[in-house]
Amino acid sequence: MLDLRQLEIIRAIAETGSFTAAGHKLHVSQSAISRQILLLEDELKEPVFLRVGRRIRITPAGESLLQLSHRVFQDLKDTTAGITDSQESLRGTVRLLGGMTVCLYVFPPLLTELKRQHPEIDLKLMTGSSERCLQQLRSGGGDLALLTLPVDQPDLVTVPVLQEELLIVTAAKHPLSKKRKVLPQDLVGQPFVLFEPGSNTRRAVDEFFMTARIEPQIVMETENVEIIKQLVRHGLGITIIPYQAVARDVTQGQLFCARIEGRSLVRETGWIYPKMSRTPRAVQEVIKAQSDFVKEQSARSTAHVREVGELIASFGRQALDTMRGK
Repeated sequence: MLDLRQLEIIRAIAETGSFTAAGHKLHVSQSAISRQILLLEDELKEPVFLRVGRRIRITPAGESLLQLSHRVFQDLKDTTAGITDSQESLRGTVRLLGGMTVCLYVFPPLLTELKRQHPEIDLKLMTGSSERCLQQLRSGGGDLALLTLPVDQPDLVTVPVLQEELLIVTAAKHPLSKKRKVLPQDLVGQPFVLFEPGSNTRRAVDEFFMTARIEPQIVMETENVEIIKQLVRHGLGITIIPYQAVARDVTQGQLFCARIEGRSLVRETGWIYPKMSRTPRAVQEVIKAQSDFVKEQSARSTAHVREVGELIASFGRQALDTMRGK
């Protein structure tokens, strides 16, 4: 009779492409894998896999069993999640994924609040590029990612959380910091320190350059927002990044930020998680708690950027220094 172990073996062979690799994945010998498949084929009177040279090809019967295995293991996962969800306190492990900016400026206060609300929950945090985070979600290495959108993938659920502006950021004493308005033409000839190509944030910046007909002079590219800030702080270039990443530096007078007059650079951030018939309660709670927090932070940053911009536009740079107590 067909059992769960045989279904698990079929999935492993289909994923890895060989009996040997499937054995490594399941921590059993290649002969044990072969024996289980032979027993199953003998019972079905049908081949499940065919050897074509050095490759393994799944048969129609094997494909039917593979689809059955997906349904069975998903049902088991959903049932387990349902049992966990019925418990009064939230417990278990939630593995969160995000880019450098999110992990540095969003997750720390949120994880503190989540641990306060749900002390028995175990939170794991991993950082990486959007591509790496999506790979981790698909491979089962993560539960939930907070990433820059769009992420249009049929096997993943997207929950938009917020929109935040991308701003021009310079050193505090940079000539642009003395202007009442920063125009697109003011950026021509400026050295830029930017995020590496590939991220949605960088794509938004590149699109701005293209529509504004600016050929940027890029002096440095990195995925580390702290490196970008340090280079800008030391006058090695200017950048375009979210206000959230420089809020404290701007308030302390170490960096200057401004909107680009007549242009709206916006990036949207959202939660991404694997599509399933039942969303685990832990994932729901994280989305709810962190979405509320992120929206609050976004509203604060938007208000502060507006305040800084209005002060400079109305009274000049001196007004901003007065606000900082200089």
